[in-house]
Amino acid sequence: MSLVFPVANEGSEKNTRHPLARFARSWSQNALCTAVKAGSTEPKGIGIDPRSSEEILADELPVPDSADAMERTAIRLRCLVKQLERGEASVPDLKKNLENAASVLESLYIEETRRMVDREDELSDIQSDTVPSEVRDWLASTFTRQRGLMLRRNEDKPRFRSIVHAVQAGIFVERMYRRTSNLAGLSYPSNVISVIKHVDMWSFDVFALNEASGDHALKFVFYELLTRYDLINRFKVPISALMSFVDSLEMGYSKYKNPYHNLMHAADVTQTIHYLLLKTGMVHWLTELEIFAIIFAAAIHDFEHTGTTNNFHIQTRSDTAMLYNDRAVLENYHVSAAYRLLQSGDDMNIFTNLSKDDWRELRTLVVEMVLATDMSCHFQQIKAMKSFLQQPET
Repeated sequence: MSLVFPVANEGSEKNTRHPLARFARSWSQNALCTAVKAGSTEPKGIGIDPRSSEEILADELPVPDSADAMERTAIRLRCLVKQLERGEASVPDLKKNLENAASVLESLYIEETRRMVDREDELSDIQSDTVPSEVRDWLASTFTRQRGLMLRRNEDKPRFRSIVHAVQAGIFVERMYRRTSNLAGLSYPSNVISVIKHVDMWSFDVFALNEASGDHALKFVFYELLTRYDLINRFKVPISALMSFVDSLEMGYSKYKNPYHNLMHAADVTQTIHYLLLKTGMVHWLTELEIFAIIFAAAIHDFEHTGTTNNFHIQTRSDTAMLYNDRAVLENYHVSAAYRLLQSGDDMNIFTNLSKDDWRELRTLVVEMVLATDMSCHFQQIKAMKSFLQQPET
C-alpha cells in the first residue's frame, strides 16, 4: 500500500508546518535538486543537497557497496527526472546513471540475501528434540493439510531452510561433494563427481552419469538430491536401508529390459523436477516433507514398467488391468509395487522414522503425483492449470 501526501508549494506556510507534508516535500524533486533557501524550515539530514542538479550530477558515481550509495543514487535519479522535465537531460548521462543505479540495487540485493542466509543458518543448528512437545504438536496441526492439497494457504507454509539458498546459489557445491564422497553410505568416484556436479543445470547429461557410475544413474541422483536437501538428516533415513532400497529400485527398473522406462529415465525425471523446483522458485513454497515426496515420487514413478501401455493391459485383460479395474493400470502398479518394496522389511524401509502423520501425508502426495503421470489425465490437468492461472487471488 502506498500513501500519497500533498506536497507543499513554495511559500505555503500552512502545509509546510504539517510534519507529513514537510517529510514529503523533503523528498520531492525540488528539495533534492535545488538549493535550500535562506530560512527554510525543511528537516535536515534526510537527503537534501543544496547544490543544483548539474553540480550533483557532476560528482563521481557512487560506489555500489558504499554506505551512502542508496541515498546518493536516489538524489541523482531525482535530478535526472528534473532535467528530463526541462528537456535538458542527455542520453549518455541518463544511461550511465541508470546502469549505476542497477549496480547499487544488485549490491543491496546480494547483501540482503547474504544476511538472510546467515540468519537462517543460525536457526539450522537448533535440534528438533529441543523443541517442547506441545510446540511440535501445534506445528504439526497447523502445517498439515486439513482442507486438501489445493486449499492449503501459501502463508501457512514454513519457509524452506537455508540449504535451499546454498543449492540454488551453488555456494557450497564443491565442499558438499567432498563431504558426500566420504560418507559411509555412498562413495562418489571422481568421474561421477565431474558429471553430477551439474545436477542443477537443464543440460545435465544423465547418459554420461549412467556410464560413469556403471549403470547406477538413479542411485546417484536419488542419493545426491536427498543429501543436498538435507532430507536424510531431517527425516532420519537409515543409510543402510536407503542403499538397499535404491539397489532394489534399480533392479525393478531393469526387470523387463525396458529401452525407455528404465532407471535412466527415472534418474532423468528426478533431476528434471529438481531443476524445475529450483529455477521456478517453487521450492521456497514447499515443506521439506513435500520436497521428499516429490523426489521420491519421481524416482519410483515408472517402477517395474512393462514397456507396454495401459490400453495394451486393458485390451489383453492382463492381471494388472484386472487388479486395478482398467483405471490408471500401470501408474497404480508403480506406486503400489514401490511401497510393497518398502514394506518388505526394515532393511528397505527408508520411511521407518517418519511420524504417523508425516507418513500418511507423504503417501497421499506420492500416490497423487504418480497417478497424475497417467497421460489420459494430461488435457484435464492443462485445463485445470489454465483455470487457476485466470484467478488472480490464487
